[in-house]
Amino acid sequence: MKLTRNFDIFKHFEEHPDTIGKMVFAEKIDGKWKKYSTKEYKEYSDNFSCGLLAMGFKKGDKIITITNNRPQWNFVDIGTAQIGVVHVPVYPTLNLEEFEYIIKHSDAKLIIVSDEILYKKIKPIADKIDEVKDTYTFDEIEKAKNWSEILELGKKSKVYYQKDVEIIKEQISEEDLLTIIYTSGTTGMPKGVMLTHKNLMSNSYHSEKRLHLNHTHKVLSFLPLSHIFEHMTSYQYQLKGSSVYYAKNVGTIASDMKELQVHGFITVPRLLESIYEKIVLKAKKLSPIKQKILFWAIKLGEQYIPFGGNSWIYKQKLKIADKLVFSKWRDALSLNLTFVGCGGSALRPSLGRLFWAAGMPVFEGYGLTETSPVSTVNYNKAGKVKPGTVGTVLESVDIKFAEDNEILIKGPNVMKGYYKNPEATAKAIDKDGYLHTGDIGQFDDDGFLKITDRKKEIFKMSNGKYIAPQAIENRLKSSIFIGNSIVIGENEKYAGALISPNFQSLKDWCQKQKIEFENYKELIALPKVKEFFQKEINKLNSKLGSYEQIRKFQLVCDEWTPQSGELSATLKLKRKIIKQKYQEIIKKMFLQPKYLLNKVKNVKTSYK
Repeated sequence: MKLTRNFDIFKHFEEHPDTIGKMVFAEKIDGKWKKYSTKEYKEYSDNFSCGLLAMGFKKGDKIITITNNRPQWNFVDIGTAQIGVVHVPVYPTLNLEEFEYIIKHSDAKLIIVSDEILYKKIKPIADKIDEVKDTYTFDEIEKAKNWSEILELGKKSKVYYQKDVEIIKEQISEEDLLTIIYTSGTTGMPKGVMLTHKNLMSNSYHSEKRLHLNHTHKVLSFLPLSHIFEHMTSYQYQLKGSSVYYAKNVGTIASDMKELQVHGFITVPRLLESIYEKIVLKAKKLSPIKQKILFWAIKLGEQYIPFGGNSWIYKQKLKIADKLVFSKWRDALSLNLTFVGCGGSALRPSLGRLFWAAGMPVFEGYGLTETSPVSTVNYNKAGKVKPGTVGTVLESVDIKFAEDNEILIKGPNVMKGYYKNPEATAKAIDKDGYLHTGDIGQFDDDGFLKITDRKKEIFKMSNGKYIAPQAIENRLKSSIFIGNSIVIGENEKYAGALISPNFQSLKDWCQKQKIEFENYKELIALPKVKEFFQKEINKLNSKLGSYEQIRKFQLVCDEWTPQSGELSATLKLKRKIIKQKYQEIIKKMFLQPKYLLNKVKNVKTSYK
């Protein structure tokens, strides 16, 4: 059956009893996996629905969850939806100002947080807002109300309210509001994206057809469920009958994968980059001959073409590389890995090909929170995957381009609008129903979409040349010594960059060079370190056009994270905040050329 509302998933389970297996979700408690069956899933969801009705909640009310990934998130998600209450999942890594803004703006009446740390942050904010009736927790915390109290109330009053739940469910249409997801706010305070049942379930239904997992597979979930990508993919997994295991935190991802021998997961490019960086860092401890073999295998892997696109000679070399190198990578993660979904930002094509060569296929897709999110995606079929692209257009979705090549999207996956912001909605969705994404892209000859940059981020230099910073930043991150960077130079004669080093790689290099330092501030000021980064920039510049090359750069002593504010919850650059934070350094970069000038010598300037 084609699902039109998220709680129709239970009808799907009834019609496909063999596809779901014995469990649907699992979480680790005291070192053991606690599993939940589809029967328990429905029971918890129904109890939550009845509990909310007993507390006086009605259709249109809002409930916020701020939590790490856990099965209970799904019970709340379905439990609210069944009675028309709107679920507002919020990233747990936001700052206090953003939390307060979202709680006020969403008109939330109740908040559920995961743990004591978040409770201590959120409770004082919630207590100041009249609309919020109470704050609950998932974990057991002294003197805090626990969400189990709502379940218990629902269980006791089920005899009175279960019939009401069924009546309300029948009255809910696919056009009704299911969730409000606040964008990560890279340029200011986040906007509340209103998504209906139709938005999310049509996207789940059509993208699920391209997912090759089934009821025999295990998947690991660690991207925040407040992220639309993980949110929608959770429905996909349920449709496929795959068992979803929730990682406790980022630190347990690798060990959980290995223990469970998972078949798949979804991620953002940064995690794949960090895996690659760790591999290269470990290589430095290998013998010279093993190092040579490793880097030969990496170089070979970066030329991989999926589904037999390489020559016979290449395939023989790959067999050797797999035996000596790649098989060990799979063993460190999971020997069963067959699906890595990737989105959120651009993945370096060479890195995507490398993971494919290593037997860990990466399927990139494209979309926005506003498109629920998938609009294009690569999938596991000959002729349907191409590293370096974000795949072909999803069934039911229509994509066209504006005159400046901005991507315009229309379809049942496009949001209802921005909550309490009709002006922004009208600006985003034109009279013909096309969402203006702000992304620049193009189709290649085979119908695969390529994203070249963000429209708002492209800037013009004083010489009239336009710079697409994302492409250059992605190139810079190919160096294991560069953690993050932002390319700047609007109205200037040349492009410059602020660079947040990969401090672990840099510390290892310093140790080999016998360079001592007290702190990161002292480290980035060392002449030898500046010279070293100059050489790295020179190498990267050789692959850029002459006007794109980084002529000036400045290292910063800060690691950029969502917690420190330079990155969004989805690890995208908060450009406005970064530019404000480092405005004095940026001024010096363009006012004092003798101090920071990047003298590029003997550099090839052909564009690749």
